[in-house]
Amino acid sequence: MPAMRDGRQADTERRRQRVATAVKNAARNGTPISVSAIARQAGVDRSFLYRHRDLLEVVHAAELEPAAQDPAGTSPVSRASLQADLANAQARNTRLAARVQQLEKRLSQVLGTQAWQESGLGAPADIDELQRKITRLEQRNVELASALEEARSDLDAARAANRDLTRALNQRG
Repeated sequence: MPAMRDGRQADTERRRQRVATAVKNAARNGTPISVSAIARQAGVDRSFLYRHRDLLEVVHAAELEPAAQDPAGTSPVSRASLQADLANAQARNTRLAARVQQLEKRLSQVLGTQAWQESGLGAPADIDELQRKITRLEQRNVELASALEEARSDLDAARAANRDLTRALNQRG
């Protein structure tokens, strides 16, 4: 696995070099510098810059550098754009926090269910089959109770008929 690790490190180093070159080129050419623009020029994702704080600081420093050299004193980054970036970052942070909370809750449920089943205290895995069997047995019980009641009724009728016949025979003789 060292070869894979070395390959990843080499790839990261190449990307870092591309970002540094993109910042230098943008500063030299006077093009607007932003995280998105540098990421686009370097061919990396913005998240790469946010994962590597030192590169992000270089980009932010380069963003502010033209303002110090600008004779008119106007900043290429407006306060409104910074506030919009901040609002977007806060909204994204809120969404990510909610997603993390949702994933933590789901993980907790899954781990809890797994622990419950492995402990032997939980319901058997084939609980649905057992529920169906209970339902069938309850139905069979109702059918047998109905058949028993019908048989008792027939037996009572046969006994009554037998008594009547015995009485009739005893009265003749």
